[in-house]
Amino acid sequence: MGKTRREFTPEYKDEAVKLVVNTGRPVAVVARELGINEASLGRWVNSFKARNETGESAVTESERAELLRLRKENSDLKMDRAFLKKASIFFAQEASDTNGKRSS
Repeated sequence: MGKTRREFTPEYKDEAVKLVVNTGRPVAVVARELGINEASLGRWVNSFKARNETGESAVTESERAELLRLRKENSDLKMDRAFLKKASIFFAQEASDTNGKRSS
């Protein structure tokens, strides 16, 4: 039976790449210590180096994940705000209708 594919968070990938880049240790050693595939870590490191060599200020995996989370949260907050705005208009109209009936 084959191995199940492991998923790594963008933050985990960034930290693993930092271990290689900042310490200068070989990819093979860091991969062995972390218990991950050497080829996977090598791809992550090469991708990081390619982004930095081209002067591209691309967002990291963790920044991309945070950006997606913040966009979703922003969308949810906009929907909540729209709902509350409609609810306040409804209740304001109800209150004015009730006040009109009392004064009669």
